[in-house]
Amino acid sequence: MRKKENEASRKNNRAQERKFRQFQQKLGLVFHNEKLLIQAFTHSSYVNEHRKKPFEDNERLEFLGDAVLELTVSQFLYKKYPLMSEGELTKLRAAIVCEPSLVSFANELSFGDFVLLGKGEELTGGRTRPALLADVFESFIGALYLDQGIETVISFLEKSVFPKINAGAFSHVMDFKSQLQEFIQKDGAGTVEYEILKEKGPAHNREFVSRVTLNGDELGIGKGRSKKEAEQFAAQMALEKIKKL
Repeated sequence: MRKKENEASRKNNRAQERKFRQFQQKLGLVFHNEKLLIQAFTHSSYVNEHRKKPFEDNERLEFLGDAVLELTVSQFLYKKYPLMSEGELTKLRAAIVCEPSLVSFANELSFGDFVLLGKGEELTGGRTRPALLADVFESFIGALYLDQGIETVISFLEKSVFPKINAGAFSHVMDFKSQLQEFIQKDGAGTVEYEILKEKGPAHNREFVSRVTLNGDELGIGKGRSKKEAEQFAAQMALEKIKKL
């Protein structure tokens, strides 16, 4: 009986290892210490059901990953938005590292498919539980940091998180118009004005094109689902332009 159990356990371990190797290939990463990767996806409920084996859950990695994620996102925002105030940077970072955002990142990478859960947690839908997925994303960041350092973490985020910031996924918490106004007023450079250049599409799916000018000179053009959104993107473009001057 014990022999059969041991054989089943070995088969299960081999299947797990194969699964995590395929996962690394998908991400374009190779962990030096694969045990760290597996630990990042090991929920406490799994450890409780396998007490005879040396499994360790992901809670300590989650603690570390939370700090690494805050630091790397802070560094990216600090460099990307040199005109943004400390308060605005804090608000934007909070939107990026909050639970719903982390769940979204985890789901896009199918992290839920790889979590090691206890039977009870599995039966109650733990694999799709938001808090669990957010924790796993942080744990993975912690494991990657320990295994390969902060530069590899940044490279990973450059593929999975930073493009979303660049694409405006968190623009709802940013006020580019206020930033632009403050910058122009500080320099006493003149008057900023916005105008809607174009409206197109049906009523339920309108697209607006806005232009922002400074003393009649065009600074930026933006598109959005509303006039306000189009103006915000125009102001963002203007700030990017100013930053390069």
